[in-house]
Amino acid sequence: MRKCSLFFLFVLTTFVVFSQTKSYNTQRITGELPLIDGFFEEAAWESVPWAGDFTQFEPQNGEKASEKTEFKILYTDTYLYMAVKAYDSEADKIERRMSRRDGWEGDAIGLQLDSYDDKRTAFVFAVSAAGVKTDGIMTNDNSDNFDDSWDPIWTVKTRITADGWTAEIKIPLTQLRFAKKDKQIWGLEVIRYIFRKNEFSLWQHVSDDESGWVHNFGKLQGLNNLTPQFEATLSPYTVAKAERYEEEEGNPYQTGSSKKVSFGVDGKVGLTSDLTLDFTINPDFGQVEADPSEVNLTAFETFFQEKRPFFIEGKNITNFNITDGGGGFGRDNLFYSRRIGRSPRHYPNTQGDEYVDIPSNTTILESFKLTGKTKNGWSIGLIESFTAAGNAEIDNQGEKRYEEVEPFTNYFIGSLQKDMNEGNTIMGAMITSTNRKNKNENIDFLHDNAYTMGLSFLQYFKDKKYSLSGKLAYSYVEGDSATILNDQNSHLRYFQRPDAEYLSMDSTLTSLNGTGGTIKFDRLGSSKLRYMTSLTWRTPGFDLNDVGYLRSADRIMFMAWAGYRITKPFSIFRSANFSLAEWSGWDFGGTNIFNGGNLNINLQFKNQWNIGGGINFDLENVDNQKLRGGTSILIPGGISNWAFISTDNRKKLKLSTGMSGYQGKNSQSSNFWASLSYRPNNRLRLSLNPSINFNRTQLQYVGTETTYYNDETNYLFASIQQKTFALTLRIDLSITPDLSIQYYGQAFVSAGKYSDFKKITDPHADVYEDRFHVFTENEIQYNSDDEVYKVFDNPAAPDSYYSISSPDFNFKQFHSNLVVRWEYLPSSVLYLVWSQSRTGFSNEGDFALQQNYVDLFSVEPHDVFLLKFSYLFQL
Repeated sequence: MRKCSLFFLFVLTTFVVFSQTKSYNTQRITGELPLIDGFFEEAAWESVPWAGDFTQFEPQNGEKASEKTEFKILYTDTYLYMAVKAYDSEADKIERRMSRRDGWEGDAIGLQLDSYDDKRTAFVFAVSAAGVKTDGIMTNDNSDNFDDSWDPIWTVKTRITADGWTAEIKIPLTQLRFAKKDKQIWGLEVIRYIFRKNEFSLWQHVSDDESGWVHNFGKLQGLNNLTPQFEATLSPYTVAKAERYEEEEGNPYQTGSSKKVSFGVDGKVGLTSDLTLDFTINPDFGQVEADPSEVNLTAFETFFQEKRPFFIEGKNITNFNITDGGGGFGRDNLFYSRRIGRSPRHYPNTQGDEYVDIPSNTTILESFKLTGKTKNGWSIGLIESFTAAGNAEIDNQGEKRYEEVEPFTNYFIGSLQKDMNEGNTIMGAMITSTNRKNKNENIDFLHDNAYTMGLSFLQYFKDKKYSLSGKLAYSYVEGDSATILNDQNSHLRYFQRPDAEYLSMDSTLTSLNGTGGTIKFDRLGSSKLRYMTSLTWRTPGFDLNDVGYLRSADRIMFMAWAGYRITKPFSIFRSANFSLAEWSGWDFGGTNIFNGGNLNINLQFKNQWNIGGGINFDLENVDNQKLRGGTSILIPGGISNWAFISTDNRKKLKLSTGMSGYQGKNSQSSNFWASLSYRPNNRLRLSLNPSINFNRTQLQYVGTETTYYNDETNYLFASIQQKTFALTLRIDLSITPDLSIQYYGQAFVSAGKYSDFKKITDPHADVYEDRFHVFTENEIQYNSDDEVYKVFDNPAAPDSYYSISSPDFNFKQFHSNLVVRWEYLPSSVLYLVWSQSRTGFSNEGDFALQQNYVDLFSVEPHDVFLLKFSYLFQL
């Protein structure tokens, strides 16, 4: 009986310890201010106690941390100070890896502050044992929603000691947002990561069964009579650029070289204690690396990640992903910042020997961004950008004329969100507008005006273990009748499809509108069993692509997903994840256009190796877009699979390799990739990433031809064998946390060979082979001199034919960036950049890797040399 009582007492005590909210009481400094040197010798540090008693979050959630950690916090009217002692019984094994800011490599400690006290937002300040900073903003009560593009100004010093390492931190209160109160209570979490053990521990314990993150924080108290600080900075910069490229005789725009000096300014102003205004005038992003190469044979637009700092920072506030994890349309968003400053989309009509100079990107005249969160729980995000009209200069034997290739455009994005019911209810809204002043009647494919509006809600239940969420978006675009007719015919909707009785073309329309959205129910958090079900739709008239991103309209999709994960080590495993999903889709005519499902597994071993794999099943589907304006067509289903294995990512030498494949009656593909990373020392990292893809498709779109002799529309396809090889090299040398050299280079080769040309005859035939007719040798002839196929497919007129230009291709491209970055003062940066690009194209479809690479590096390069200098003034 006594043993039983002791057992229940132990359980109760454990529950109380792990469930109680910790609190740390800080003090205002009244005497000498700490010198940030990592020693803690000033008397001020004696006024507050050390806090510790850390608990593991991973790998053994709930167990005592393997090494002792202690911290203290002090403050003044303008700064927050923190001292950390990270004890280590094997101090010689502390990992001190150097990297650029936000690298998060090696042993580290971090401070997370919910100064809004909204239980959803945290400002994060972390540092590695090598002194490398990682900082960012955590949003939506989710540690995965971490925006590390925020680079506040703060000071830290680390030192290695005989019994571990220390960190001393000084954070200006200008970098934090908080309401004006006599007594502040902030959410507080302190974290520690021990690299060699892959151990993540916390001051305030968070169970792996808990949902969310920030609302589980402990408390920072003792902050009295603090006045919110207003930040104002100005960072002017100058850019000197020189270019070298192939000279073209007679072309005044291809002289072989050019030089340019430009100026601009970035700024930040704290308008109130809650709102910050960021702005940039005449920005230059020449230090940003190029997008990866690709060959896109689909009708869909490629999505590229944003890399420009101004648009990355604070992106969580202006993000309105309509699908929001609901599947099927994952990237659809009301705001896609790559629209701003994009390359011009019109090419002028030229005559004779005219030469054309077109800007590579439209000029961003200025951008303003207002972000913040009020003490009443209102989150605000506003962006306004103006881009100049892009004009092509056309030279005809010395006589010049100009033609607009992209109109002057104003973009506006406004986001508003309200937290209610202690953060358990969140309502939001977003609007965007795109307004153009188009002076060229030939640019009839761009809207004069485009507007979108979105509404969102999120309701948590049962201590945030469940949620019900929804997003609704409305779009409205307007232009002349030719513009809207182009919209109706575009790949987003294809209103002209002969079998789409629920759609109708109207050549008189001058506007188009539609809706999209998602309703989703979630079993959230870190619990072992999680599940989700959602319904997502896009009406046929929906359009976001003026300042947002939409892959396809006219879709309804239902999805169900369930996952089970084991986070505590067992047997030979450290963790395990299993999941399965099912999905079905329809168009707005009620046709069931796709069905599928998948199974996935991911395992991590105790030696930190990972393996994973999965299999997808796709049933026969109805493709409304394959014929690009023609009828829908039945496409056979298939099975796809993937697998990978990766070694311990803590080691100096890391290797990951994997494959994916698809097997179906219409197409087969195989993709193999590898990633090799090596750290010869703590300052240098080398990585090599090769990949090769083999794709064979029987129904690859070639073109649409309407024959003059019988006015018949032929939808032409062919079989394609495509091979693609890419090799990416990265070199990262971090000399100090503020001085680094980075190199990125990618060589890319893709070749496609077409054969078995065919036309669609009966797209819904029961037998797959009856859906098309393969041209016989008598029906198609190839002229190698003109690189043209002639098709004689009309027995009634044997001499009549139509032509198909050979679609075979061999595309070669090389991109590289060498960037030297020196942050010589906080947020004052000097960049030295050398970028090079080579692009080659030919009409043969043969893939010979060695010869392709020889040909690629015989292409004349385009070199850009750039010097960018900025200096931060704190006003």
